[in-house]
Amino acid sequence: MNVKDLRNGMKRVSIEAKVIEKGNPREVMSRYKDETYRVADAVIADETGSIKLTLWNEQIDQVNVDDTVKIENGYVTSFKGEIQLNVGKFGKLTVE
Repeated sequence: MNVKDLRNGMKRVSIEAKVIEKGNPREVMSRYKDETYRVADAVIADETGSIKLTLWNEQIDQVNVDDTVKIENGYVTSFKGEIQLNVGKFGKLTVE
């Protein structure tokens, strides 16, 4: 699958792409528990385009700019009008 083929609402997405940007982590509070999580945005790209990838907790430390990442069983959402790729708790992120 290529980045250009990703659409809002897609599930079970498997894709391989290069990390071209990585933002600084920020802390967010859980809606359900009294816990804090770390979240950061990265941008991944292939020859067809780029998309924002949301990284959580330990994923933030695994991924660096210029890494090639493989996402299995991810899903696509729209946040503030911008589509983004999420790994989610059932997905898998691997640094190649």
